[in-house]
Amino acid sequence: RFTAIAFNQLFFGLGLGSIACVITSLIPYKFWKKVSLLAFIGTGILAALVFVPHIGWSHGGASRWIQIAGFNFQPSELLKIGYLFYLAAVLSKYKERVTKFRYGLLPFLMITAVVALLILPEPDNDTFFMTALAGFTMYFVAGAKLRDVAILCLIAVIGFGSILMVWPYARSRVMTFINPQSNSLTSGYQIQQSLIAIGSGGIIGKGFGQSSQKFNFLPEPIGDSIFAVAGEEFGFWGSVGIVALFLFFSLRGL
Repeated sequence: RFTAIAFNQLFFGLGLGSIACVITSLIPYKFWKKVSLLAFIGTGILAALVFVPHIGWSHGGASRWIQIAGFNFQPSELLKIGYLFYLAAVLSKYKERVTKFRYGLLPFLMITAVVALLILPEPDNDTFFMTALAGFTMYFVAGAKLRDVAILCLIAVIGFGSILMVWPYARSRVMTFINPQSNSLTSGYQIQQSLIAIGSGGIIGKGFGQSSQKFNFLPEPIGDSIFAVAGEEFGFWGSVGIVALFLFFSLRGL
């Protein structure tokens, strides 16, 4: 299993990803503005296909993937790009009038609402929140009025509260985050095992590939629990280095 995962990461992720990165870097950025609406519509259609029988693929109680010719992929990841492309195009088009409701707040709410309708029913709250946060940051930098920012914050609070009321699993995740010890064998299991993995790594870690938690206890060690595995293998200093790299790339983009 891990050999197949490593091959997919190296071939599709590093190999084809690097080729795609080089190709897209050669394309003038104005081209993306021209095709942004088509990209948003196209990725939106792909995201909707997860609900179509025999095309959408479910795992762990969520319908987030499309299965074609034996390959699975998550269309919401493409929708993120389509959403940000189109939102950037709209904000740049109305940059002188973005402080007005018609050209700023209204388009942002409408575009983000489409993404919410496609991603939240999967359900995939985390992906939606991160995508909406990126869009909100773009809107704020584009020159949004503080009044509109306050309105969006109020909408976010109401929306978050509504999700907790409507979906018990979301409420359970919040309660588990607040007190993971209360359900250490059920909903809090992953958090407890992740803390054990990070703690057992100590200062310098057990060494690359020497994690024991990833084989026996951690669910999704190549996904949700990847940082816990890194903490166990590389220790405190390795974990600090990973966080520092993310900060470096984040600050470099400002």
